[in-house]
Amino acid sequence: QLAYDSDGNGSPDSWSFLDGTRLLRVEVDKNEDGLVDRWEYYGPERQLERVGLSRSNDGIVDSWLYEGPDGTVARIEISTRRDGVVDRTEFFEDGSMVRAEQDTDANGAVDKWETYAGGALASAAFDVEGAGYPTRRLVYRRDGTLARVESGADARGAQAPR
Repeated sequence: QLAYDSDGNGSPDSWSFLDGTRLLRVEVDKNEDGLVDRWEYYGPERQLERVGLSRSNDGIVDSWLYEGPDGTVARIEISTRRDGVVDRTEFFEDGSMVRAEQDTDANGAVDKWETYAGGALASAAFDVEGAGYPTRRLVYRRDGTLARVESGADARGAQAPR
């Protein structure tokens, strides 16, 4: 382990963890409140694989960012219950969220699908019957108002599981 004082105030705020000379992860306490705010995880070729964050700033990692080939965020995995189990995944293109998938009942299967257009929620689909695919879908207008509700086979739409 290597400790580093990035701002020169005499108190370490970054810690690097190594296996010999191989960098495994870096932990950062940017606001110096004694709690880690950021975790950087590195692969065998010393490339950044993912970045962990504490959304509540309490030292508990509950979301992980993954970069795409262009260096922008491609996806974020979130543990909404803050137990380390990823139950929501958000997907990004050109810096905007385009869709999300979530396991709302903690059974290990996605049961909620969201699509976004222009930064706004376009549709939300739900598996309310335990079918493994959307059985109800809410479609929204650009202004955020509900346009229609679809059920049964209509609810699958473009939201069919991938």
